Amino acid sequence: MLPRGPGFSNGHPPRPRRGRTRGLRDSYRGLLQQQQQQDWPSARPCTEFDKAYFHAYSHVGVHEEMIKDDVRTGTYKAAIMRYQNLIEGKVVLDVGCGTGILAIFCALAGAKRVYAVDASEIALQANEIVKDNNLSDKVIVMLGRVEDVNIEENVDVIISEWMGYMLLYETMLPSIIFARDKWLKPGGLILPSHATLYMAPVTHTARYSESIDFWRDVYGIKMSAMLPLAKQSAFEEPCIETITGENVLTWPLMVMEVDCYTIKVQELESITANYRFSSMLNGSPSSDQHSQNSSQSKKRVKSDETIVLSTAPEDAPTHWQQTLLYLYEPIELKQDQIIEGSVTLTQSMENPRFLNIHLAYSSGGRSFVKESVMR
Repeated sequence: MLPRGPGFSNGHPPRPRRGRTRGLRDSYRGLLQQQQQQDWPSARPCTEFDKAYFHAYSHVGVHEEMIKDDVRTGTYKAAIMRYQNLIEGKVVLDVGCGTGILAIFCALAGAKRVYAVDASEIALQANEIVKDNNLSDKVIVMLGRVEDVNIEENVDVIISEWMGYMLLYETMLPSIIFARDKWLKPGGLILPSHATLYMAPVTHTARYSESIDFWRDVYGIKMSAMLPLAKQSAFEEPCIETITGENVLTWPLMVMEVDCYTIKVQELESITANYRFSSMLNGSPSSDQHSQNSSQSKKRVKSDETIVLSTAPEDAPTHWQQTLLYLYEPIELKQDQIIEGSVTLTQSMENPRFLNIHLAYSSGGRSFVKESVMR
């Protein structure tokens, strides 16, 4: 599964891993969720899972990793400057502001006022950063969920870095939808305006060899009895790793496109896409087949009018990396061999910020199903 490329475009519709560390995902474990009925358009109740999620963003390492991602931070800055004419003199809302860097970029671009909202206590540091940069007259830092804070005016622009692993992990997009429906003026600007999730079959034999084949012969000792446990341990959950375009066997398929101006919360509860791939290369458990032109041939065309933050394997790596769903038993693919099936992403009943993944696939006359949870 390949993460997306958000598009930053103008405000007239239609026209990077957020569980940044293993600790962020693990902070949820062991909590008991209190099931409460959502009363839309009222805010969803803040659960113990939400509190753990917000607490995880209090750690400096999370923000250091995000800011040091030059693709991420540089693309946001470029988008703000591209649309400076729509930001200058206007009111901006930064949802999930973190250290306040995007809010400050907007203020420096001439925004009249910026509301920088974050439910994590990192907002306390953001407020000091704003003061240190003499922007307190423009940037108002608010500690709390965007669903709970009180903003007494409509805004012209909403900006947010809401994307998680595999685009939807962490389920932050509903907060953007809430802010849009409550405060965004008609014809207002949302950055990013669009986002797309892609998937494609890949080959990554080095990873399989490192985690699985290692156990076949350990210092001359047969340890094949460890193989089932090793496969479960290594591949039960989605893996966040960096691959390259040479690992990708086919053209990617679009699983979902998000239009931030029109999408509704209900559309995020379950997403299904059917796929049918024809392998452009050979893929097997024993060898990777590389093509000098494979990365270039699978590159997606980007419009000159749109700034794209890409997390595709053939582009510069980001802290989101790629989300890989490893099969317990590799499929040996020949060139032009068909692999087809469906993928369904649903919000977890255990915790809506988790994702359930149901992958059905068939190839060579055999069919399989893999179910996984992104925690």
